[in-house]
Amino acid sequence: MLKEYPEAHLQKPRIKIYKETIQLIKMHNEDRTHTILHFSTNIICFVILSGYSIIGNEELVILNSWVQEFLYNLSDTIKAFSILLLTDLCIGFHSPHGWELMIGSVYKDFGFAHNDQIISGLVSTFPVILDTIFKYWIFRYLNRVSPSLVVIYHSMKD
Repeated sequence: MLKEYPEAHLQKPRIKIYKETIQLIKMHNEDRTHTILHFSTNIICFVILSGYSIIGNEELVILNSWVQEFLYNLSDTIKAFSILLLTDLCIGFHSPHGWELMIGSVYKDFGFAHNDQIISGLVSTFPVILDTIFKYWIFRYLNRVSPSLVVIYHSMKD
């Protein structure tokens, strides 16, 4: 086909291909720029929050004392019920779709392309790790603070 057309007729397709190539390169560069900007924004937010938590220690102490006073005034039954409710909502193994949405949005927020295999791997391991950490916290911390709360928690869980 190229041999049949004279050189003048080939010039137009070459210009079209060149323009399309430039446009594809620009789109690729914009995607990479957005990825770098998302990642940089997340790093900056983490640094700002870390700095505020270190510098704003006085406000955090006041907030911590208020939360502790509120929690210590609750009955052990309400504490155990709240622990069960929060763990079943957040860490429950019955909600993989929610975990997929949450991990997928964080994954996208960092500027990575959607990858079903990585998201599925994180969905299958991340809730299990959180559940293990939470159970360790219950047995380690709550046994010292409130043994009756641990008994109520186990009886409600069964």
